[in-house]
Amino acid sequence: MQPALVLTLLLTLLGFGCASYPPLPTAPRVDLERFMGDWYVQGHIPASAERTAYNGVESYALEGDRKVLTTYAFRKGGFDGEVKVMNPTGTVRDRESNAEWGMKFFWFFSAEYLVAHVDEAYSETIIARTRRDYVWIMTREPEISDERYAELAARVEALGYDTSKLRRLPQRWPDEGHPLTAAGDRSLAEATRR
Repeated sequence: MQPALVLTLLLTLLGFGCASYPPLPTAPRVDLERFMGDWYVQGHIPASAERTAYNGVESYALEGDRKVLTTYAFRKGGFDGEVKVMNPTGTVRDRESNAEWGMKFFWFFSAEYLVAHVDEAYSETIIARTRRDYVWIMTREPEISDERYAELAARVEALGYDTSKLRRLPQRWPDEGHPLTAAGDRSLAEATRR
């Protein structure tokens, strides 16, 4: 079968069963330079690969004006679990707000990635999707209070998510075997992607 035909069939299959979802509001304007760097994942409705993640860190490094080199590193199953590293590449789609990205995990497929919230200090963010299937609550510091987590979870609920599916991701630092520790004073994405 020709590659173009395979791709056409795959895209057709991905289109079947797609329901209509209400628009998901995004941050009015994301300063990409300030958004870059390391973010500790505090909670998520996880994709299958990260269901048992511990010490999750998502990191971004801007390459050019639209390409975002991304590294997501976490321990699988516990604080002493095997380290997993994923390296998708983001592309900023909406140049007015910089809040809508496509995140490419495979050469032919780019997933929706929306910056639904980022505070003025760039200390917390929520990454969401219109389908309300996955979400990530992230902060710049490794530990946050229960009260702050509850506030961020309430924001996720206000976006239309079922927060009974939300999992608080355990964070405990320092973690000597984690790639973030090995990055030193560079961001995780800069250390692993450049």
